[in-house]
Amino acid sequence: MTDETSTPPPGFRVKRVYEAPEPGDGYRVLVDRLWPRGLAKTVAQIDEWAKEITPSNELRRWFHEDTDHRRAEFTERYRAELDTPAAREILDRLRQRAATEPPITLVTAVKEPVHSHVPVLMEQLHD
Repeated sequence: MTDETSTPPPGFRVKRVYEAPEPGDGYRVLVDRLWPRGLAKTVAQIDEWAKEITPSNELRRWFHEDTDHRRAEFTERYRAELDTPAAREILDRLRQRAATEPPITLVTAVKEPVHSHVPVLMEQLHD
C-alpha cells in the first residue's frame, strides 16, 4: 500500500468505532464484517453497516493467520471481492453520497486501520 491509498478519498474519513461519535462525522458506515465487541449499537451511532464491502469471513480469517506475509495476496483477493455487483453498487452509492453530502466516516474496530482491509477499501473508493 502506498501513502496515497492510506489517505481517505475526498468526502471520506476513517475512525475507530471505539472513538466517540462527533457531529462532524456525518454519515457513519461500519466497514467490518463482525459487530465490534463490547459496543452497544446505540453508542456506536452507525448509520449503515456495509458488510457487502468488507472482506468475507474466509478471507478475513486467512489474512489474520499471517498478516505480514499475506498482504499482497489479501489485497488482490479483497479487490476481487469488491468487484461484485453488490459491492460495486454500495461503493458507487457511497462515492455519490460523499460528493453530495460529505463527510462519510468509515468506522472500524481494527486497532491499526492502516494495516487492515481499510486501505484497500479506500483505494477502491478513490476510483
